[in-house]
Amino acid sequence: MSELITAELVDLDLSATTKDAAARSLAERMVAAHRVTDLDGFLADVAAREAQMPTGLDGGIGIPHCRSEHVNAPTLAFGRSAAGIDFGAADGPADLIFLIAAPAGADDDHLTILSGLARRLMDPEFTAALRAGTDPAAVAALIRGEEPAEEHAPEEERAEDTESETAEATGSAPFRIVAVTSCPTGIAHTYMAAESLAAAGRAEGVEVTVETQGSAGFKKLDAGVIAAADAVIWAHDVEVREKARFRGKPLVDVGVKAGINRPAELIAEARRKAERGEVAAVSEADDDRGSGDGDGSGADHAHFGVRLRTYLMSGVSYMVPFVAAGGLLIALSFAIGGYEIASAKSVADHFVWGEADSWAALLNQIGSAAFAFLVPVLAGYIAYGMADRPALVPGFVGGSIALTVNAGFLGGLVAGLLAGAVVMAIQRVPVHATLRGIMPVLVIPLIASAVVGFLMFIVVGKPIASLQNALTDWLNGLSGSNAVILGVVLGLMMCFDMGGPLNKVAYAFAVGGLADPTDGSLKVMAAVMAAGMVPPLAMALATTVRKKLFTKTERENGRAAWVLGASFITEGAIPFAAADPLRVIPSVMAGGAVTGALSMAFGATLRAPHGGVFVVPLIGEPFLYLLAIAAGTLVATALVVLLKGARRAAPDAAGEAGATGSDDSRVTVAA
Repeated sequence: MSELITAELVDLDLSATTKDAAARSLAERMVAAHRVTDLDGFLADVAAREAQMPTGLDGGIGIPHCRSEHVNAPTLAFGRSAAGIDFGAADGPADLIFLIAAPAGADDDHLTILSGLARRLMDPEFTAALRAGTDPAAVAALIRGEEPAEEHAPEEERAEDTESETAEATGSAPFRIVAVTSCPTGIAHTYMAAESLAAAGRAEGVEVTVETQGSAGFKKLDAGVIAAADAVIWAHDVEVREKARFRGKPLVDVGVKAGINRPAELIAEARRKAERGEVAAVSEADDDRGSGDGDGSGADHAHFGVRLRTYLMSGVSYMVPFVAAGGLLIALSFAIGGYEIASAKSVADHFVWGEADSWAALLNQIGSAAFAFLVPVLAGYIAYGMADRPALVPGFVGGSIALTVNAGFLGGLVAGLLAGAVVMAIQRVPVHATLRGIMPVLVIPLIASAVVGFLMFIVVGKPIASLQNALTDWLNGLSGSNAVILGVVLGLMMCFDMGGPLNKVAYAFAVGGLADPTDGSLKVMAAVMAAGMVPPLAMALATTVRKKLFTKTERENGRAAWVLGASFITEGAIPFAAADPLRVIPSVMAGGAVTGALSMAFGATLRAPHGGVFVVPLIGEPFLYLLAIAAGTLVATALVVLLKGARRAAPDAAGEAGATGSDDSRVTVAA
């Protein structure tokens, strides 16, 4: 990793006490080194990445990172904190902090930095040397890989040589394992699991060869290595690619974190299965299968409901950027030119530079073009989640036909599932080896597109269109208690898992109605966004009015949650829910239900799928809408303060609370 870190980018006495302050301190060094052009813009990108998922790793390590247009060269800064900084790791604060910056679009650089660093962080000698280092230049050289981690490395090499000589003397061949590691982002955990398994194998005298299936692609294990292996370990959170290669071998199938945390146990289990002669149930049909967006190990063996949810979430996750970009452009066009701008002439034929209406029409037509991809993208990537790249073409074709026959959002869901199922069926047909090369790029897309097109045009398209129309009529007819009940349900779904499957289902339901907006669908969109804003806003307010109930880190997160909640980023409440789920989740669900119900009762409407308070001018009944959000936020805040206060009062009454003067002495534990 040469040229990425220099002595000027190393701080061995990092004085920051929060992750935001740590990122700022290290980023300022990047600015001084002319690697970052805009400090605040870069830090905003770092915070946005941190809001998606904590970057703390077990072992006292924090790796905040992002791609940013404000970075002009891939850069790594390192800070060492004596007190420790909370980056969300399960085992506590981090004292080794690595800030990684990559230019926007530089995927290969970004992944190379992260994966290389993640591998080395699994070496205790490396982290020990980082903690012991006193010279910034020497530490920078160590991180670049230019210096050995410890003086005693040759001693360990001699120990390994001794083990090898012993094996040769006894004439026994070592036990051989091949492993595959993968995670949803394909960055840190993928490579940490690989390094952990390899290190455990060396300690056990077992040959472990790992294939990392990361975001930057993967290099397949040699067929001879697989053939010689005695057992297989899959440590994965997404589907293993080309699984049929491992057919006929004893298999240990676990999640990626198991590969990091208990590699020795996995190796022992693999040996036991080999001794018992157990063989993995991997069929020829699993050839040419890629990774979907699975969320657990052993996705193929999961319950049908779990797999179906995985497929649908794959489509929704790829659809959301089109929703956000297209929907906000359309909303902005309405703000400039009014709702009638949707019927303006094509800007390709009529555009006047000095007219606001022309610019409004331009934004509207660009947004409409983006929105036109919603259903095809949804269908295409549902199919992709089921059967990888060969299913993309029939999925997109089916989604486009769904629009043609007016089957809408529901038609896209069905088209994606049909395309994935058809491709999976074709993949199960045995073919001659000479045809396998053209199957994914020619034969499968051709046959599957024809079959899916026939089904959508002739068989299922019109019935689904009728169902879509019935749903639209039902939404338009909602009034009174029916509308309020729907608002309650949507509010509960938005706040239960805060960005998880239920949240995404509710959001996808609302967004689907925007493809062909009616008064009912606009009310649903308003209720969904309002309820989704409640959890972070409630946590922000609670940490403000009752600071003593929260740790210093939680209060820092509370300040950030104001902005996240106002921006409709529900995930801003996840750190609070993770720390105390039995008190936080019911509280925010109650608040979300109140907000959803009031929004529907007030008849608030929303044409933008995102934006939070920044699109309030585009909301029907804006003042009542804000009142609904405020009411739900107050309810959630009151409940979480009440529940946390009651928990704290109980041990105090029994004389078990101890000293309460220091925030750092309190630990929030889920009941």
